[in-house]
Amino acid sequence: MATNTPLHVIIAGGGIGGLALANGLRRAGVSVSVHERETQRTDRLQGFRIHINPHGSHALAELLSPELYSTFVACAGKGGNGFGFVTEQLRELLQIDPEEGEHTAGGHYGISRITLRQLLLADLGDVVHYGSMFDRYERLPDGRIRAHFGNGDSEIGDVLVGADGGTSRVRAQYLPHAERVDTGIVTIAGKYGLTPESRARLDARLLRNPLSVIPPIGCGMFLAPHEFDTPAGAERIAGNQPGLEPGLLLDNTQPYVFWAFAAKRERYGADLEALPSVGLHELAVRMTTGWAPELRALVADSDPETATLLPIKTSVPIPAWQTTNVTLLGDAVHSMTPFAGIGANTALRDARGLCRALVAAERRELGLLEGIHRYETDMIDYGFAAVRTSLTAATQSVSDSRFARGAGKLVFRTANAVPAMKRKMFADLGAE
Repeated sequence: MATNTPLHVIIAGGGIGGLALANGLRRAGVSVSVHERETQRTDRLQGFRIHINPHGSHALAELLSPELYSTFVACAGKGGNGFGFVTEQLRELLQIDPEEGEHTAGGHYGISRITLRQLLLADLGDVVHYGSMFDRYERLPDGRIRAHFGNGDSEIGDVLVGADGGTSRVRAQYLPHAERVDTGIVTIAGKYGLTPESRARLDARLLRNPLSVIPPIGCGMFLAPHEFDTPAGAERIAGNQPGLEPGLLLDNTQPYVFWAFAAKRERYGADLEALPSVGLHELAVRMTTGWAPELRALVADSDPETATLLPIKTSVPIPAWQTTNVTLLGDAVHSMTPFAGIGANTALRDARGLCRALVAAERRELGLLEGIHRYETDMIDYGFAAVRTSLTAATQSVSDSRFARGAGKLVFRTANAVPAMKRKMFADLGAE
């Protein structure tokens, strides 16, 4: 990077972390381009709820314009800041309410992935190049990077950021020894649409706040209500997108309860990838046989077309590498299971840290490689810690050990009876 030339950053991948970084750089006046493999804004839409914790919301507040951040807050779901653990018979193990941990409750939001993506794209305009999948990069004699894309285009930049997800091609070339492996756990997720009629049929406890359902062994379920109103004036950014097929899966304006049933692949006894949405829904109904009628109704009465198969994978932590002007963020480097609910938040934390480093380099407050090295040092520490936390949560959720399940339930019941212990759990939840 020449001392008097402006910095140009190339971001491969238009997911949450890459788009958040692009917003922050653009606002700071740093030249940036995003290369997205999909051909248009609506191709990557995913119809489920995402939890944004204080790490994520603080990052969004810093990276987005004040207007967009206000829209994010206004569009976030009203699903409750509390959290509960129950048995499959819907017996309470632990209920944590916001007032029992008020100092950490602020900054938690539930938002549709569709809506969040729309918000992240709203200010970027022609910064995003669609139909431009990253293929490979080469290092030029002057140290800059030429990125090549599948459509035949190429672009030269001072920094290449791999934000291209768990199957990252940037990572495959840059850190070929970094692995992402299958955990053997598979989730079937779905949506129960909330209308006045369906709401009246649903047990009120399932509308209060997110719940983790803990059966005796071998499986688990997470569920979360998502209720919201798109504020006046925000429909252009956060409303349903024209041209999409109708249905609850891609609807980001109707309230719903999200649920996800998880078990090891062999427990399902079926060729999961061969099943259509309706077949996955029927299987989830069978897998919850014997559960409380209120939980069974949630699954059985959900829209079958929203049933989605989610194989669970995780990255394998690696030691720090030699810093260059190629770097990674989000799932491209520390892909994690969704069981701790911190993957997207960790990517947003990455985006904020890397944005700060690159802006400092642009302003000549830090050397470029020094700034990237600082970012990577922090990111490797908290990122792979999150990977380990998420993997532990995943394996515990499908444990076949009755002793481990029983001990965990005892801890929850004890905490439920001891306010100080409960407050500590809520504080830990907020910190994560």
